[in-house]
Amino acid sequence: MWVNKRKSYTLAQAQKKLEYYCVYQERCHKEVIAKLKTLGMIPSVIDKIISELIKANYLNETRFTQSFVRGKFRIKKWGKNRILQELKVREISSFNIKLGMKEISDDNYQKTFYELFEKRRREVKQLTKTTNVCLSRFIVIISPDFIFIDGL
Repeated sequence: MWVNKRKSYTLAQAQKKLEYYCVYQERCHKEVIAKLKTLGMIPSVIDKIISELIKANYLNETRFTQSFVRGKFRIKKWGKNRILQELKVREISSFNIKLGMKEISDDNYQKTFYELFEKRRREVKQLTKTTNVCLSRFIVIISPDFIFIDGL
């Protein structure tokens, strides 16, 4: 005889569990919905819990986006394109993406780019024609909108 060992949750239990989940770290709607599905919640209950989390300010996609952009840029040194791509995967609205991307100032972006470029240049021991091509590719990968200056 097969017995379902998956624990079932009431609406109140699931909501409390998701409140803790959202307090621990900023979450986007997609992450919260996925968590609720793993808890075995039905779509109508998912919608109710999501709306309650938004109403109680546990879930705020604008706040999530701004925090995500700051963290990925400062800690992981991601570029704008990579951050933008990841936000689209998480189904963040274009309005929130625009607000979030304002967290990266152009000065900090250029400064970080140059730091990464210099780090990569130090790693390359001898500048030959081949390594110059590799550095050029690195520049395009890190910052495709960067204007390449010949003679570096």
